[in-house]
Amino acid sequence: MERKINNCVEVVNEDNKVISAASRVPYYPLVIKKGYGSTIEDIDGNKYIDLLSSAGAINTGHSHPKVVEAIKNQIDDFIHYTPAYMYHKPIVELANKLIEITPGDFPKQVAFGLSGSDANDGMIKLVRAYTGRSKVISFIKAYHGSTYGSLSLSAISLNMRKKIGPLLPDIHHIPYPDCYRCPFGQNKESCSMECIEYLNTAFKHYIPAQEVAAVVMEPIAGDAGLIVPPQEYIKKLYDLCKENGILFVSEEVQQGFGRTGKWFGIENFKIIPDVIVIGKAAASGLPLSAIVAKEEIMKSLEAPAHLFTMGGNPVCCSAALATIDVIVQENLLEHVEKLGMHAKERFNEMKKRYEIIGDVRGIGLSIGVDLVDDRITKEKAQEAAAKICYRCWEKGLILAFFSNSVLRIQPPLVITTEEMDKAIDIIEEAIQEYIGGQIPDEVLNVTKGW
Repeated sequence: MERKINNCVEVVNEDNKVISAASRVPYYPLVIKKGYGSTIEDIDGNKYIDLLSSAGAINTGHSHPKVVEAIKNQIDDFIHYTPAYMYHKPIVELANKLIEITPGDFPKQVAFGLSGSDANDGMIKLVRAYTGRSKVISFIKAYHGSTYGSLSLSAISLNMRKKIGPLLPDIHHIPYPDCYRCPFGQNKESCSMECIEYLNTAFKHYIPAQEVAAVVMEPIAGDAGLIVPPQEYIKKLYDLCKENGILFVSEEVQQGFGRTGKWFGIENFKIIPDVIVIGKAAASGLPLSAIVAKEEIMKSLEAPAHLFTMGGNPVCCSAALATIDVIVQENLLEHVEKLGMHAKERFNEMKKRYEIIGDVRGIGLSIGVDLVDDRITKEKAQEAAAKICYRCWEKGLILAFFSNSVLRIQPPLVITTEEMDKAIDIIEEAIQEYIGGQIPDEVLNVTKGW
């Protein structure tokens, strides 16, 4: 178990001196040197199976040869010339591809940026401009980014909001349909869709529906703990939007590009959104975001309302085109669906053996393992999550947790069944060692989590 991490610790210590603490959520002293497929090597020569995928941004695996080749070929031609003023072919090719793979058989257009955060900002501009309405509804515990607009949509951490107000006005938050920890104290047997009634009540008393531009929803609430909403809820919410002329926005920054076994997470719910927000995995690790929406929505803004000097960079666009090709050519959507079912089965078997596992949920390779101190109260086991993740790192596995207690299982989509089984074996060993009191409290000084 003992690993040599002298060089890693040296870099981390220097990092702490020069990098803002506001820009990092620490887990353990891992300094990346090299990545390939589902494997990471640190600067001390240690190897790890990656279950984090750089926060869900490396769906095609680290340094996929076809993505690397596309990047190199584009760099040989030219690195960048801003599409804010001029034109290049990769941006047009990628826009056409995104129009093709996003749900909805209607005319669409695309706007490119650099991150999911700026895409969410652009989305707010578009839905307000198109509808002429000011109000936007998001969800409690949602995370949409850290620019002012995306941060205003988010409602997950006070640390994101303290000291920096006022935030963007007329953003309203409603409870996400969390069937494991129902905000209304219900269970599946007693549920009367109180979460939808909450919105109906809001429309009747304090949020005029005719002033709402859009509802913005993650098809799986990622940083809230990988919460999967009921199909019935999504349908009722969508119908409510359509009845009131409200746009339905699917925020796919974390769940898009094959993560759930579909191109986009919302496809699992048979809903066609008006707007899709894309980021993270789109360019296999290079900075690229996109808004894809109905043509008439996109035409509601004029330049320079949403443009960036570096947005739609040709290198990033080339990487994204290669990303799409890899997902298609390697049948990753089918692979994700099958391997995701296998992984959930294994975690559910573990749940039978370990009381600390309260819930296993997710779709495809977007799986949350919710750790609890008590299955009845469902109190979150934050200390357990921190210690287990740290021990997994010591055993050669990159694992993180969020929502205080949920193990985040989001590996590169190219991970093999053998690698996944080995990773799950390591998690089980770490759980056993936690239960046995073999993981010291000192690791809590390092692993803070999200």
